[in-house]
Amino acid sequence: MTTRGRIATRVAMGALSLTGLAQSRPNIIFFMVDDMGIGDLGTYGQRYIPTPALDSLAQAGMTFTQAYAGCSVSAPSRGSLLTGRHTGHAFIRGNKDTANPDGHTYDHPLADDEVTIAEMLRDAGYDTACIGKWGLGGPGTEGAPTRQGFDYFFGYLGQLNAHRHRPEFLHEGETLIPLDGKTYAQDLLMNHAIDFLRDRKRRERPFFLYFTPALPHADLDAEEEDRKPFEGAFCERPFEGNWYRAEAQPKATYAGMIRRIDRDVSRMIDVLREEGLAEETLFIFTSDNGPHEEGGHDPYFFDGNGPYRGLKRALYEGGVRVPFIAVWPGVIKPGSTSYHTLAFWDVMPTLRELSGAAPQEQSDGISFAPTLIGRGEQAEHPYLYWEFHEEGGRQAVRMGQWKLIRQQVRDASQTYEELFNLSADPGELRDVSTDYPEVVRQLGELIDRSHRPSKDFPLLPQEDLCKMVFR
Repeated sequence: MTTRGRIATRVAMGALSLTGLAQSRPNIIFFMVDDMGIGDLGTYGQRYIPTPALDSLAQAGMTFTQAYAGCSVSAPSRGSLLTGRHTGHAFIRGNKDTANPDGHTYDHPLADDEVTIAEMLRDAGYDTACIGKWGLGGPGTEGAPTRQGFDYFFGYLGQLNAHRHRPEFLHEGETLIPLDGKTYAQDLLMNHAIDFLRDRKRRERPFFLYFTPALPHADLDAEEEDRKPFEGAFCERPFEGNWYRAEAQPKATYAGMIRRIDRDVSRMIDVLREEGLAEETLFIFTSDNGPHEEGGHDPYFFDGNGPYRGLKRALYEGGVRVPFIAVWPGVIKPGSTSYHTLAFWDVMPTLRELSGAAPQEQSDGISFAPTLIGRGEQAEHPYLYWEFHEEGGRQAVRMGQWKLIRQQVRDASQTYEELFNLSADPGELRDVSTDYPEVVRQLGELIDRSHRPSKDFPLLPQEDLCKMVFR
């Protein structure tokens, strides 16, 4: 029996029966954009920017209303996703610049002993590729994607470079590829992704494509084809730029960036159909965290965070609740909506279950495969936990309808807590901590239990002291 056959058989014999599915061992595309708010898609309520391809994607599959990122900024959110652990346990817990011998700045590298989704799937017989923004380690470090389970990488190794959509360089593997500073990087990323997909037809192995464009993050920069439909549509105030790119029509340009994402989703789906891969592929679309306001973008004008409070970096819902759409023709019910609460650390056990990969003991996640395929009993998280390491430090926990946010945790004299009832107040406008002291105590204990100290990413005052002692 082939490896693919053995794994498919093992899945079918497991607790979640996949018997009768159109494809019991899917190809996987995880399409994750950068800083796109839950309100930036038409299917989630966007009024100003048409997103026909994303709306069609939602009609073809399942839309999740309570999907949460791993964190409210890039690196820890991606690290949580790829290793299946929340930020109280994960190795990467914050954005942290690291100088490299090549003279460029990258990010704190993911440790060699971390097991990623890519390693898990590669060991299960998948071809693996990361195309887009990485942000978990530069060239020559143990965090480089080709040292973390990806057979192929093309794109931005470092986050700082990914602020520019016409960069001076990208990387293929760990090799720096010089550019002219005029080429629109998304064109290159899409071309490499399409080449990867077209090459799959000649191979028998399933594939995992982790496609992570830098759009619509940071610099406001759209090609004329995408910006032009929105020129003159909004009352504009030019953005002078400072460190970021100056832009005369920031709203039109941002809308054009969303349009480009939508067009690229359509293009990728078309290629899957052309190559006969669509029926065999699980396609997931999401964003790494809530919307930003750097670079001249006005997320409040577009209601980028939907009905929720907060933006990128906040642990309010607007910073961590993200769009999440999953399509698998013949398996996931078209046009369905799920109210199941999931978090990025659930993706690893879900893909393990669907692919037949070996279990990973490290995961904090719970597979949502039963929800996707409509079979079996869906387990629920007793609670979810996040932490954020900038702006004085924050921690948050959600348990059912309740959410506790602990602010300014680096300085005990400044720390305070806010409690919200998400059922009655999804916008987190009314702090009810004084009304429910027992709930505050209970959730506070969960916060304390969920955070494991980290020497690389100290959060609490006593951890900073320990770091000084043991350096």
